[in-house]
Amino acid sequence: MTVLQEALDTIGRGADEILKREELEARLRAGRPLRVKAGFDPTAPDLHLGHTVLLNKMRQFQDLGHRVIFLIGDFTGMIGDPSGKNVTRKPLSREDVLANAETYAEQVFKVLDREHTEVRFNSEWFGAMSAADMIRLAGQHTVARMLERDDFAKRYAAQQPIAIHEFLYPLVQGYDSVALKADVELGGTDQKFNLLMGRGLQEHHGQPPQVVLTMPLLEGLDGVQKMSKSLGNYVGIAEPAIDIVTKTMRIDDALMWRWIDLLSFEISIAEAQRLKADIQAGQLNPRDLKLRLAQELAARFHGASAAAQAVAGWNAAVRGEGDVSALPLNELAVPAEGLRIAPLLVLAGLAASNSEAGRKLKEHAVRVDGAVLEDAARVFAPGFEGVLQIGKRSFARVRLAAAG
Repeated sequence: MTVLQEALDTIGRGADEILKREELEARLRAGRPLRVKAGFDPTAPDLHLGHTVLLNKMRQFQDLGHRVIFLIGDFTGMIGDPSGKNVTRKPLSREDVLANAETYAEQVFKVLDREHTEVRFNSEWFGAMSAADMIRLAGQHTVARMLERDDFAKRYAAQQPIAIHEFLYPLVQGYDSVALKADVELGGTDQKFNLLMGRGLQEHHGQPPQVVLTMPLLEGLDGVQKMSKSLGNYVGIAEPAIDIVTKTMRIDDALMWRWIDLLSFEISIAEAQRLKADIQAGQLNPRDLKLRLAQELAARFHGASAAAQAVAGWNAAVRGEGDVSALPLNELAVPAEGLRIAPLLVLAGLAASNSEAGRKLKEHAVRVDGAVLEDAARVFAPGFEGVLQIGKRSFARVRLAAAG
């Protein structure tokens, strides 16, 4: 296999579509480091694994010798990306955008190579634009073309309102590629219209049009809907290593292969195929492979030592192998008279409500230090230290102290 073909295989791994592949191949043949852009609107303060699908692809480009641009849409974030929305998205305040952007910049270097990354803000060029400049930009596209966008078309057909500023979003994102002279732009499949807008605007400004590479939207823990904080099916990259491990271990076996394809650096395509054959032949337990993936992800964001401790804690709590002291200790403040198990499970983050905790107690799914708890009225006083557990995969090692 040639070096060029290896690069194309790496770039294409997990990708949904490459437009135009022949242009990408030609640019790779030329041997010039490419400028690879991906934009992120700082709509929430924390990144999750779904965001890292693009970051991982950017890192692969870096490892191939190319320059990546992590573009923070501090200007576009105040417009609100309409992609996939059936209502007008509420714009963020300038203060929210800047606060979220600061945390983004801190988190991305858990994946990207800092020395080969440009962090840019699109307010650099849009902040300097006049109203006349923006009108000229808006004049480069038609309303009919905008209504070809699937989400706009559906809203228009359903007589749902579309604000004028929403039409600006694809134009603004497209112009980012002009300002940055991007060779390649990455985005989710829901961004295809906007990414192609960049190609058109670059041609209008006399630049070679960028190659567009779309990546799938990563399914969350439920295996159905895309990973989202609003849906609660996410794994945050700033979460403790033990949470990354325990959440990853909850995904089903079918989703595991999808996550390996989109998230793993250590398991190659060829190895994944061999591992799948081993599982089908009964020579490998999928749980062990899932644990390997969980450890890789935890190590990426928290280091090898923290990941190993998290895996050891998971093995101790779930498989009864090892010492539960490997689990991180959570200090919880409780009243001097103590708490019953239901509110304690809520306080520990293992149940969403007292009623949910009560249902789990009736199902005999609650354990304390490995033993099923039968007494729902048991009070846990300050000084208690142990492992609380619901089911096989939700647990927390806690120490109780008197509040105040």
